[in-house]
Amino acid sequence: MSIEQLIENYGLLAVFLGAAFEGETAAFLGGVISHRELLSYWSASIAAATGSFAGDQFWFFAGRYAAQWAPVRQLMERPALARATRLLEKYQTGFILAFRFLVGLRTISPIVIGTTRIATGKFVLLNAVAALVWGQLFTALGYIFGRGIQQTLGHLPLHRHLLIAVGAAAAVAGAALVFRRMKRKRRP
Repeated sequence: MSIEQLIENYGLLAVFLGAAFEGETAAFLGGVISHRELLSYWSASIAAATGSFAGDQFWFFAGRYAAQWAPVRQLMERPALARATRLLEKYQTGFILAFRFLVGLRTISPIVIGTTRIATGKFVLLNAVAALVWGQLFTALGYIFGRGIQQTLGHLPLHRHLLIAVGAAAAVAGAALVFRRMKRKRRP
């Protein structure tokens, strides 16, 4: 079975699961793949959005009902917890809409929100809206990136196209981590 056939058969599931557990890279690659016309753009972006929504709902309910579960306790011990809590207390609705866009707060935030008195219905609604925007944005970025690579380098074999996309996503993630560490070192 070729890589193209694997993507056509399991690509949407991979984008869904990747967005639920990893995030931006999966949605971005969904856009690259949709540019290659192995998946439709809309199906890839909806798979990314629903995966993101499902993952965040899982962590919200883990915070609400399973705070003693070992993975939840480990996440609650992270330094990002205090930052997420401060932002949530100050900007409740805005924070729920924005946390998936904040580097380092994606996983811890729904857990923190789950430990508060925020109504489940409110979180579900705001999480759905934010997931739709997030899924469209990162899938679109992947689609545009795929188009730019094709215009710059010609029509590459799929495996090279994907390697370039993964490399670019890794470079952006690496730069974000370096920036975050530099920012932490500057704090007294």
